[in-house]
Amino acid sequence: MARKDDRQKPMNVEHADSFEGKYAPNSVTTLHGHVVISQGTMKVTGDLAKVYFDADQNVNRIEITGRPAHIEQLDDNGNLMTGDAGKLDYDNDQGIAVLSDHASIKQKGRGAAYGDKLTYNTRTSQMSGESAGDGMVHMTFLPKPAPANPAPAQPAATAPAPAQSGSVPAQDHP
Repeated sequence: MARKDDRQKPMNVEHADSFEGKYAPNSVTTLHGHVVISQGTMKVTGDLAKVYFDADQNVNRIEITGRPAHIEQLDDNGNLMTGDAGKLDYDNDQGIAVLSDHASIKQKGRGAAYGDKLTYNTRTSQMSGESAGDGMVHMTFLPKPAPANPAPAQPAATAPAPAQSGSVPAQDHP
């Protein structure tokens, strides 16, 4: 699941070549060229972004296109989720990312999914997918790491054997 406190952080446009629009209720602002937007640990990048504001002037949706459009976010355990596609539609209120056009989603330690359209719930990690090209969605599930085995017990240290009778330890002579 996505980091729970990300939604409470400010959303920042870290980079864009240009923009048009206004910060007003029920409005849309369009960002052009090398767009980078972040909110907490979530980061989205692309060539063109449309930022939708609701009646309270909160960001409720972002549409990003690119070669590829990219999203990444950490969960509360520090695991990274990344997604790439030709188009990314992120519902900021519901935490739903819909990736379409050669989409892929990878979750560190969990696996990956590939298809024409992938839907990822950043709050629950629930995914769904569909594909039109070859008619298949491709997935990889990673096994959970095996628990670390404790080191084998070492035998107790033994004292050196006493010298046998009649033997004399060797001595260095100059």
